[in-house]
Amino acid sequence: MTGIEKVSSLDGFFRSAGRAAIVSHVRPDGDAAGSSVALASYLRELRGIEASIVFPTPPPDSLDFITAGSGFTAASLDREGAERIIAGAELLICLDFNTLSRAEELESALRAFKGPRLLIDHHVSPEEEDFDLVISCTEVSSTCELLFSCLMQMPDVGGDAGKLPARCAEALMTGMTTDTNNFANSVFPSTLEMASALLSAGVDRDAIIDALFCRERENRLRAEGEMLSSLMKLTPEGAAVTVLPNSFFLRHGLNDSETEGFVNLPLAIGSVKLSILAREDGPLFRVSLRSKKGTSARLLAVESFHGGGHEQAAGGRLFIPGDIASADGAGEYVMKAAARFLQQQASAQDEN
Repeated sequence: MTGIEKVSSLDGFFRSAGRAAIVSHVRPDGDAAGSSVALASYLRELRGIEASIVFPTPPPDSLDFITAGSGFTAASLDREGAERIIAGAELLICLDFNTLSRAEELESALRAFKGPRLLIDHHVSPEEEDFDLVISCTEVSSTCELLFSCLMQMPDVGGDAGKLPARCAEALMTGMTTDTNNFANSVFPSTLEMASALLSAGVDRDAIIDALFCRERENRLRAEGEMLSSLMKLTPEGAAVTVLPNSFFLRHGLNDSETEGFVNLPLAIGSVKLSILAREDGPLFRVSLRSKKGTSARLLAVESFHGGGHEQAAGGRLFIPGDIASADGAGEYVMKAAARFLQQQASAQDEN
């Protein structure tokens, strides 16, 4: 099925649904929250569909300017209500994840859903067998960009971004901005075309930038300083490894979402090819990986951290006791995995 045929099928599903449930992944970031709010706004205002947003866990407070008033339900706060919304929908739309397991505790509810399941996502290797329609493309900056492309082809939009609801347009710009780290990575010609169209449609990008990057708490900035000065470790091979234990969050009074973006900071060092940040979270560490071109964060995530993602931005997990005996072993494990991976890459390049 071609891209145009898939968008036509998407339009058909919209035409036949009166109630839709929009679901994204656990710990929703700007792209997950932005695409969810954007689609809900479009369906409600232009299609007359009763669209409900369900997140496994709430988005961070920093995205309140987008999610406030969207009426989302977080399963971690109201699991019964979240599962009721999913079961009562006529259409299930999954955004910004490639496998139902990324919804974690909501996975069983998603699999039990009896109606059509749709997926719109930009990650590699979507599990297509779990969906009735998959619109997937990795050559875009974000799910928001892919969704923008789909909506622009809808008959009620007709290629005119000015016809998108204002909240929809703002949420799309927000998600694209966060997933490109404010145009620092994963930028394609289509990304800039999207930004131009949304600016022409009246989106206030200055307000979005202010909300995203200029409203941090003092605690976060001081925590960032400690991370860079004492917690970040460098390997001779060009890896920056940072382990954030629970005590770090308690000491600075941080919530987990406030370390968003920390993993990108070491890439400012010229010799660093790869940055890995491991955050303690109960019986595991959540691992974020970022890399410069020529080094695959995705491949290391797959090989050593039960994860995956994009070439320069990936994620995974480190399990206790499956991978390490205790939390104290996280740093050594990550350092060794990074060093081994970069050594293998260097050897492969020498052979070529």
